[in-house]
Amino acid sequence: MRRRLRYARSRLEAGRHDDPLAGVANLFDASLAFIVAMALALFSVLGSTDLLSADASWTLTRTTADGELEIVSKDQEQIKVERVSDRKLSGQGQRLGTAYRLPDGQVVYVPEQDGRKP
Repeated sequence: MRRRLRYARSRLEAGRHDDPLAGVANLFDASLAFIVAMALALFSVLGSTDLLSADASWTLTRTTADGELEIVSKDQEQIKVERVSDRKLSGQGQRLGTAYRLPDGQVVYVPEQDGRKP
């Protein structure tokens, strides 16, 4: 009786090894585990838990596929996407101050005080 059980067990195992698609399921499971690990690494490296938080505020800049710059800002539950363009604008407005570029490339904004030039 003991011999029959061994034989039946080895026959079932042999049938499993003959299936050419058995390895595909393992590859699928491994790829899912890899995707989850990469997502967790991305969230931990970028501190992206704020991306999902309802009361968080953040600003993100990104370049689209056609080379345009987009500014994505989130203020609590409101998300706003703005595109930056290089075209010149005209119209009426009020002078707010002056911006200076320092030798190291940093830009400093100096606001005007009481409508006077700095």
